[in-house]
Amino acid sequence: MNADSLDGRLLFAIPKKGRLHEKCMSLLAGADIQFRRHARLDVCLVLNHPIALVFLPASDIPSFVGKGNVDLGITGHDVILEAEMQSHVTEALRLGFGKCALQVQVPEAGPIKTVDDLAGRRVVTSFEVLAGQYFGALDAQKGLEGEARTKIEYVGGSVEAACALGLADGIVDLVESGDTMRAAGLHAIATVLDSEAVLIKSRETKNPKHSSLIDLVTARIAGVIAAQKYVSCQYNIPRDRLAAATLVTPGRRAPTISPLEEENWLAVAVMVEKKLIADKMDELVRIGAEDILIFNLDNCRV
Repeated sequence: MNADSLDGRLLFAIPKKGRLHEKCMSLLAGADIQFRRHARLDVCLVLNHPIALVFLPASDIPSFVGKGNVDLGITGHDVILEAEMQSHVTEALRLGFGKCALQVQVPEAGPIKTVDDLAGRRVVTSFEVLAGQYFGALDAQKGLEGEARTKIEYVGGSVEAACALGLADGIVDLVESGDTMRAAGLHAIATVLDSEAVLIKSRETKNPKHSSLIDLVTARIAGVIAAQKYVSCQYNIPRDRLAAATLVTPGRRAPTISPLEEENWLAVAVMVEKKLIADKMDELVRIGAEDILIFNLDNCRV
């Protein structure tokens, strides 16, 4: 595939591997972005839209979107800050997956118990910029200067092994489940930031004719994310108990309420967060709702 085949197409950067890749593939399918990616090719054309997907390391995507010709991208919030691209890109959507925390970790059995204890010592990380900013502020607060300042050293992988192998007194690394951290005998003593996957676009309009397509893709992805987060809840309720029921299920904006043929009964349809639905159903039953039905959403527009 040559550059000519990309002319006029919106460029959309996707993480080529790692913790975000599979979720991104599911997101594209839900948004009906159809493509066939040939083996070993990191660029492919979307079949039903004038879009080209570009598969890149997640850490590179903010720079390509912020300073290159790429229009949209999916990456981690932490990666944007580490690349110092927050002034060049806009977070169009938080995507709700890839959630993790960038945390300061030290050996659980060691003498260091707080970040104050770690200040002035050796810290290893693959997030050199964020760790430098965090400990730079801590050093300034404690009045540490010159050789007394915290030493930040970059490594590209196996960060969690740095303490056991004598390279560091503490590390700054991403934590998802915490299994790797605990297996290495580490525990977290501070959180630098919380992160998740985000859809980003450039702060500058690169091609005005792509604006409507960017809005379309953003709306479709927002619909997929909402469909994963919410269910449709329908129930019948006596009219005099409607106010109590709508306090339990207010919906994203407002419930849809329709009269039933039976006098003084109403039908209510409302979106409810999936993680809350069991408790909401119990509360509705106590209020007097009947015929409570829950429907999963495949897609929506919100």
